[in-house]
Order: sequence, then C-alpha cells, then structure tokens
Amino acid sequence: MLNGVLWVFQNIGLAFYNLFYALSHPGLWLDWSNKEAIMRFVYYGGSVEFFFVVFTIFLIFTAIGLWRNTFMWGCVRVLEGFANTLGRFFAWAGLLMVLQQIIIVFIQRVFTRPDISFAFGIVLEKDISWWAEELKLYNALVVSLCCTYAFVQGSHVRVDLFYAAVKFRTKRVIDMFGSLIFMLPMATLTWMYGWYFMWRHLITPKPSASDSLERLITKSRAVRWNVETIGFSPNGFNGYFLFKILLVCFAGMVFLHGVAFFYRSYLEWKEGPASEGKYLDRDSLGEGEEAYEGTH
Repeated sequence: MLNGVLWVFQNIGLAFYNLFYALSHPGLWLDWSNKEAIMRFVYYGGSVEFFFVVFTIFLIFTAIGLWRNTFMWGCVRVLEGFANTLGRFFAWAGLLMVLQQIIIVFIQRVFTRPDISFAFGIVLEKDISWWAEELKLYNALVVSLCCTYAFVQGSHVRVDLFYAAVKFRTKRVIDMFGSLIFMLPMATLTWMYGWYFMWRHLITPKPSASDSLERLITKSRAVRWNVETIGFSPNGFNGYFLFKILLVCFAGMVFLHGVAFFYRSYLEWKEGPASEGKYLDRDSLGEGEEAYEGTH
C-alpha cells in the first residue's frame, strides 16, 4: 500500500519534468519524418507518463480553482464553450446525412445509376454502396463529437430514481461523485484502449499497449503507414480508420467535460441555488417555446 502511494507521488513529481521536456523537445515526438518520433508519439499518447501529466494539471487547476473560484468558473466556461462550439458545428452532419440519403434514393431509383460523381477540380466517383455505407460516418460524427454538447444542453435521457427528490446541494454532491467515479475513469479507460486500437489500424508493425518505449523504438526501424482501407463490401465505404480516430476524440471530449461538470457541480454546491445554471449557454427555440424546451 505504501509503495503504491509513493509510486503515485513519484509520478506526480516526474510529471513536471516530463511535460517540460516534451514541450522543450517537440522534434522528438512531432517530427514525423523521423520514424522514431512516430513511435514516441504512439507510446506517450497512451502511457502512464501522459496520464500523470494530465492528472497533475487537473490537480493544479483544481487547487487554483478552490482558491480562486473565478478561475474555476473560467475553466467551466471555456470547456463548456468548446463542447458547444464543436457540437453545434458537427450537428450539421445530421442534415448532411439526410440530404445524402435523399440523393442516393433519387439517383438509384429515378436515374438507375450505379454510382455518384462529384467534381470540384478533382472528380470523386464512388459506387452507390460506398455512399450508402458512408452515412455511418455522419452518424459517428454526431455521436462522438456532439455527445458533450448534448450533455451541456441537458438533452441526454436520464433514469431518475431519487435525484429529483433530494435537496439542491445533495444533487450537486451526486453530480460531483458521478463525474469523478464514472465519467473521468470511463473516459480514461476508453482513451487508453482506443489509442492503441487506433494506431494498430494506421501503422505497421502494429504497436501494443504492453510494448515498452524501447521496444517501440526498435520497431520504428520497420515502421510504415498502413492506413486501414478495407470495406465490408467490395465497393463499400473504406474509411473505417476514421471511426477509430473519432473514438479517441470522443474519449478526450468526455474527459474534458467530466472536469467541467465536476467544477460546475462544486461551484453550484458552494454558492447555493442562486448559482444554478450560471454562465450556462443553452440553445433556445425562441420566445414562447419555453414549455416545450422544459420537457427535454
């Protein structure tokens, strides 16, 4: 037990050195013309060292926020603004998905064409089945990049067994507990597994989560890009590596919003009911639609 505690504090202390070294030597992990740099990027993106750098930054920001609540409110506004901005942009993928489906049906049933071509300098010509399967990408964009946006907007479906009946500050304690015990650990585990899952479909030799840095540096001698372009059907969509990238983006965004949700819950718990919804930027359907919005 004592060894475990010492290990944690040792890694927190090393996080300052690791962060400073990474920022002062960007060529070691960002110069992808160097194969060793690629492998360093792969290793550190899912490493214990990276976890403790993020964890230490979280501890520092939290400590400053406990001292200066205005700083913590600033973090909440920035993180929720990021979720809203990204979500509002990628929510348009839902409209694109509908329009593309209409075009597919129209081209296939009216003109009986087996393919669709778009030309903006470079002609993009794909089979109908490719465009039909590519609709999954729009759905993935909405799910992965609009998830935290929907959370900010209060649009997720919830099963309420006792939450509504408890007092305001008790609700905030439940929210703090949920963000620390469920949201942040889930996002961290998804990132750790999703990171190597993504890179295994982008380069070869395939990296493993159990590989040490020295092992990956050795593998770098033979590393080359091998982006997955295999579809489920002969002429179907072949960009499934994008789904692996979106999985990592999803985990990162959930983690950031888990931090924002914890901060907001703490501040509302401390400041009381008057602070509920403070600085919260929610979409509105316009004047007269408040009752409808309240049902969501």
